[in-house]
Amino acid sequence: MNFHESNRQAESNQQPTPFFLYGTAWKEEQTAQLTQRALQAGFRGIDTANQRKHYAEEAVGHALLYAYEHLELSRSDLWLQTKFTHLAGQDHRLPYDPRAPIREQVMSSFESSLAHLHTEVLNAFILHGPSLRHGLADEDWEVWATMEELYMQGKIKAIGVSNVSAAQLQLLLGECKIKPRYVQNRCFASQGWDRDIRQICNHHQIIYQGFSLLTANREVWESAAITQISQHHKCTRAEVVFSFALALNMLPLTGTSNPQHMHNDLRSRADMLSEQELMFIKNIYPQK
Repeated sequence: MNFHESNRQAESNQQPTPFFLYGTAWKEEQTAQLTQRALQAGFRGIDTANQRKHYAEEAVGHALLYAYEHLELSRSDLWLQTKFTHLAGQDHRLPYDPRAPIREQVMSSFESSLAHLHTEVLNAFILHGPSLRHGLADEDWEVWATMEELYMQGKIKAIGVSNVSAAQLQLLLGECKIKPRYVQNRCFASQGWDRDIRQICNHHQIIYQGFSLLTANREVWESAAITQISQHHKCTRAEVVFSFALALNMLPLTGTSNPQHMHNDLRSRADMLSEQELMFIKNIYPQK
């Protein structure tokens, strides 16, 4: 069950979407090895970024070459997502000339991502986050227009945005020519599992990608209640959280470095939990 055809339609940018993504952030010298392990475990969706501060995108590419040679996988078996990151989110190892116009920065980042990942087309290209905490700056609109251009040229199968507020997403949806296919956010149980953003996504038929489902909610998944649910279903506590996310129509990410956890996480199912269990986890924090 590595792929499923999403039943969430999104205008003309439809494509098969993996039900689970492997996230490659914060792995440094272990990036290639851990990405290989994830592919061996069965992950077919890989999330990265052309942001050397937190990602080693080129090392992800090394893992892909290993998979093509040793795991009998082809490019068409895999779903690759990367990101353009504004200058403020980068360190000194830049994928573009910081003095160049924004459009050229996006193009340079995109072209180097293609080289890093040994591909001619990306399954998804994400704006790593708006340049402002509130609202969208002119440069954000320039980034989005360039991403739309790449999409129209067929070089990207889908575009999206990450680390975005509900107000920013509404602003983007109100003015963009091509709406995002994906929104990727850190997902906090204390915020109703990013309730406001998910409601917008559901209304506009956008796929919500949730990251830090475990690390941002340690007190939840380590709780006695989640432990009891996991024991009832004879699964791990992580599987409970990921199965909950799938039931909410999320596309979850995991960045685990443990091979057994990789296999366990892929056992997560949208239909595993009862309605009562889903409601309990959904409302584990009182709504504000």
